[in-house]
This record gives sequence, C-alpha cells and structure tokens, in this order.
Amino acid sequence: MKILNYRLVIFILSIIFGIVFSLPSFMQTDTGKKISLGLDLQGGLHMLLGVQTNEAVTSKIKSIATSIKYFADDEDLLLEDLSIDNDTITFSMLDKDELPKIEKSLEQISGLKISVDGLNVTVSLTDKEIERTKDLSVSQAVETIRNRLDQFGLAEPTVIRQGKTDIVVQLPGIKSQEDEKSARELISKPANLELMAVDEERADRVYTMSEAQAAEYGDLILEDTNDSNRLYLVKEIPILNGEQVIDAKVAFDKSNQPIINFTLNSSGARIFGDFTAKNVGKRLAVVLDGKVYSAPSIRERIGGGSGQISGGFTVQEAGNVAIALRSGALPASVKLLEKRSVGPSLGADSIEASMMALILGFALVVVFMVVYYRRAGVIANIALVTNIFIIVAVMAMFGATLTLPGMAGIVLTVGMAVDANVIITERIRELLKQGMSIPKAVEDGYSNAMRAILDANITTILAAVILYAYGTGPIKGFAVTISIGILASMLTAILGTHGIYDALMPKISKDKNTKKWFGVN
Repeated sequence: MKILNYRLVIFILSIIFGIVFSLPSFMQTDTGKKISLGLDLQGGLHMLLGVQTNEAVTSKIKSIATSIKYFADDEDLLLEDLSIDNDTITFSMLDKDELPKIEKSLEQISGLKISVDGLNVTVSLTDKEIERTKDLSVSQAVETIRNRLDQFGLAEPTVIRQGKTDIVVQLPGIKSQEDEKSARELISKPANLELMAVDEERADRVYTMSEAQAAEYGDLILEDTNDSNRLYLVKEIPILNGEQVIDAKVAFDKSNQPIINFTLNSSGARIFGDFTAKNVGKRLAVVLDGKVYSAPSIRERIGGGSGQISGGFTVQEAGNVAIALRSGALPASVKLLEKRSVGPSLGADSIEASMMALILGFALVVVFMVVYYRRAGVIANIALVTNIFIIVAVMAMFGATLTLPGMAGIVLTVGMAVDANVIITERIRELLKQGMSIPKAVEDGYSNAMRAILDANITTILAAVILYAYGTGPIKGFAVTISIGILASMLTAILGTHGIYDALMPKISKDKNTKKWFGVN
C-alpha cells in the first residue's frame, strides 16, 4: 500500500516549517526570529509631527550661498556683499569679465531664477523648485527619523507620511518617561551642524549690536550653548554644513568629558582644509542647531577632514547627537502636533481579549467540524492548526509586526481556512449521495470545489493588496495577515488534505463507511 504521495510530503514539510519557525514566537525564546508586537498590543508612544517645510527652502538657499562663496574663493573671483534676504541671495561682482564664470556655475544648479543687473546678481528658487524642496523635505524627514530610531535600538518603529507636511511616528515598547523623553529629543533634534567663520573685525561689538545691524554686515549673533550671556558674531554663510558629515562617534577628552568626533566627506575635507589654510589665527565656530559649542582659533591648516564638538555633553546626550549627525540633519524642524501614550496594561488586555476570541472561535470550529463531518472534520482541523503555525512562522521570518487588526485577521483567517474544507467536503458528500465511489467522489469533489475556492480567495487577496497599498500601519498589518492566511489555507486545504485522503484512500475504500468518514450515508 502506497502511503506517501507528493501532496502529503509537501504538507508534512509545511507542518515542520510552521512548527519550527513559529515556536520562538509562541514560547518567547531568547533565540530565533519572533513576531514583534505593535503599539496597540505592547504599549508605547504615538506622535503626529508637522514638518516646517519653509525652513527647508531657507536651508537650501543657504547651501547654495555656501557653494557660491566656495566657488568664488576657489577660482579667485572678486565678489562682495554676499547676503541672504527673504530666501533670495544677492551679491555684486567687482570685475565684469568674471561675471560669465559665476553665471556658468549657477546655471549648473537646477531650479534657480538668476537675475543680473550690471554687476549685481540676484539668485532665488523657482516656484516649482520651492514646491519640490518642500515635498522632498518631508520625505527626507521620514527617512532621517526612521534611521535615527533604528540606530537608537527601538524595535519595529513605524514612521509614515500623512498628508503633505505631517509624519506619524509610532514607537512600541516605550514604557518609561525617560525613554519617551530620549526618543522625542532624538526625533525632533535638527542636528544641523555648521562650521562658521567668526567676524573678527566686528567681534568686539557683538554685545552692543542688534541682529538687524549684524545682518547689514552679513553676520549672525549666536549664543554659547553653555552660557546664554556669551555671544558670538559669525558670518551668515557657513563654511560647511552637516551634509558633508559622513560619521560621528562619541569619545572622551583628557578630562574624561564626552565629546563628539566627526568625519567629513572628500569635498568637505577639501573645503575645510582650504579654509583653515587661508585663515590661520582666526576663529572657527562649531555651531549645532544655532548654538555655538566652541570657537577655537585656527593654528594651522587642518587636513584629514575631521573635527570635534565639545560642550558639556552628558554621555547620553553625546550619543544622541552622534546618532543624529550620522543619520543626517533634518531638512526642516518638526513640531509635535499630537501625542498619545498607550500603556502596557491596555496592550495586555488587548492581547488577552484577542487570544480569547481566537481560542473560542478555533474551539467552536474544531468541535463543529468533528461533529458534523466526522473524520473528514478531523482532517480539516489538522489543516487548520497547520495554517495557524504557517501564518505565525512566515510573519516571524519577515520580522512582521503584529497589531490588533492583525490579530483580528488571524481570527478571520480561521473561518476562511475552514471554509475551503467545508466546500470540498460538501462537494464530496453530494457525489457520495449520488452513488459515486469514494475514490471518484474525492477526486471530483476537489475538482468541483477548486473554482469556487480560487474565486473567493483571489478576490480577497486583491482587496488585501488594495488595503496594503492605501492603508496606514494597522490596516497594512491586517492586509498582510489576511494575505498570508489565504495562501496558507490554499496550501493546507487544497494540497494538504488531498494528500491525506490519497494516503488513507485504501483504508477508506475498504471500510466503505461514509457516515464515519464524511458524516453522510
């Protein structure tokens, strides 16, 4: 008697796969891939952030001004009165023969409106470029925040865009006020690093000068990070900004105080080296988020493209700043619009209620199938249990996050999985009532049921794809769970149970007791 067949072998392998890869999630072992619980199941923090997109436009204008200044210095072009006002760059050329060179360099930057009046040049962004910059700033903010949270060590953070300027951030597992504070600071910190030249000619007048007067000279007045009464007068156009930073690490100085060592890319290192070579004896301010952390004097040319930030950090603050610098500066600051905390106890109640629904639903289905379909019901229940193991195993393998809608999806999948077995068994029962032999009834029963099962499952998967494409986090979780459940049920109900019937067919045919096997005379 031939027991093994290809359908049964595939089904057995599916059972082994499901059990092996789902056990870490069920047993919560220290090893192996496990399903992560979402915000609604384990508690955490939900925030709605608004990106100040106008700041991104200002930042881009400032970056363009930095490029103009470096190009002019590198090519020894004579220009003066380089300044920014209302997101417009203005400067004057001293030699009309050098005007074509600066115009050519500006033409290589897309999205600019360039106006030349004699030797005076005005540069601004086109309306289309302004909109593109604003849209890109939100997308960049999403990626930057996600990178920061990944490096911070939070499991499965959700960071998604909502509308034109808003971002939804969900942080499962945030249970203490300290964790919440650290996460919020890390998310909202602009980490805008700038190296700015101190205006040595007017530095002594900084305490008697207004911001408007400083702006007339193309300067800014910035505070010291540790002493708000200490002021610095720096050039408005930075020498370098955070875009050139490729690495940042926490270190300790000779007095064992935390500092941050940063490394620049090749272009940043070249600009840094050239500037320090030409400005020996002058001061260079290290500015982070509009505060001066230090302003050391340049003693010699600084090569190698590395620098240091010191300013009375704690170890945790230094670590967070280093993470922010590594993951990139936010193109614009973010504003907290809404905050919601979900307690662990609420999450535990949700898990308990969902598990109760799953267990009760599963138990009722199992009992009904055995009572009504007898041994065919037992076979269907084996497929049903395997189906749940496979769902959990696949979700664990891909590191999926299980949310409350996802739990609802599993409960729904139990009913959908047994539905295919009901259709198949009913077709077999109909054929047996017509007097067909058991082997023929089983084969034709599967063939006749296939179209109805495929139609129902394909339409449901299409609906799940639409939910995943247009839904938010919890809806996506529901769609993923349903999709995995449908595919698993097709494997277990169509292939698995058919393989069991093929293996048991000699015994069923010999027994000829259709009441015992299929619940019908």
